[in-house]
Amino acid sequence: MRALTIIVATAEETRLRSALGLALSYQAIGGEVTLFLDTAAVAILRPPIIGADDAHWLANGLPILAALIDEALDAGVKAIVCQAGLASAQLTMGDLDPRIEAGGMVGLLVALNEGRLVVI
Repeated sequence: MRALTIIVATAEETRLRSALGLALSYQAIGGEVTLFLDTAAVAILRPPIIGADDAHWLANGLPILAALIDEALDAGVKAIVCQAGLASAQLTMGDLDPRIEAGGMVGLLVALNEGRLVVI
């Protein structure tokens, strides 16, 4: 099975939730997944991670945003944040979960090789 790379292109929580759902689903069927948060999307990870719609998801028996991110990382989804996005959000790697890596688009594309690429 070819690896899947998902780029989250904006700071919209609904897009990140969709990307996480796709990542967890692909991981569940045995695929390798890399999630890349590009520029503005990095700001969503500012601690504490509190989703604007967390109450809605929780009321419907679904995980809040922070729990969904944690679940993906626990499942082995590789998460990378854009270095420029870190600077733009005024964050450092020390502010983020230690399972998250920093990287850039060029490195991501080199690592992509024959894998699949989805932009959300």
